[in-house]
Amino acid sequence: MSMNFKEVLNHVKAFAFDVDGVFSHNVILHPSGELMRSMNIKDGFAVQYAVKKGYPIAIISGGNSEQVRVRFQNLGITDIYLKSNNKIEDFNDFLLRYDLKPEEILYMGDDLPDYEILKRVGAPTCPADAVEEIKSISMYISHKTGGEGCVRDVIEQVLRVQGQWLHPEAFVW
Repeated sequence: MSMNFKEVLNHVKAFAFDVDGVFSHNVILHPSGELMRSMNIKDGFAVQYAVKKGYPIAIISGGNSEQVRVRFQNLGITDIYLKSNNKIEDFNDFLLRYDLKPEEILYMGDDLPDYEILKRVGAPTCPADAVEEIKSISMYISHKTGGEGCVRDVIEQVLRVQGQWLHPEAFVW
């Protein structure tokens, strides 16, 4: 018998996320050639709060931007895999580092490079504007699009279900 999404959230011990299409929506090409991303501040708040609550979080992205690394380091994330050519290898490294099982992970991705990880995790999720192949294998499709609060949506749901959302440390940044 399979569990519904809210029941699965009780078993989540860690999070992993893609970046482009999840934390950011459109990427702007700067005249220098650098890719510039806009990120949702509420996603950032939820991430740093989950870190404070002790949840390991991995960022697994094919992109390779120092600004992205700095953004996530400033939110307290230490497991940042950029220029990830084979996301499943970096995902497996994250599991080993924290002695986690795939079924204990909530992963959010939006496009084909996320497919293999989404097929393995206990809580496969995606933004509302993910590609159809990703939506078809996701247990939960956020009502929010990439860069518009989808990360906050799933983190908040996990923390609420696990009774970790409205604690005193939630009221300070």
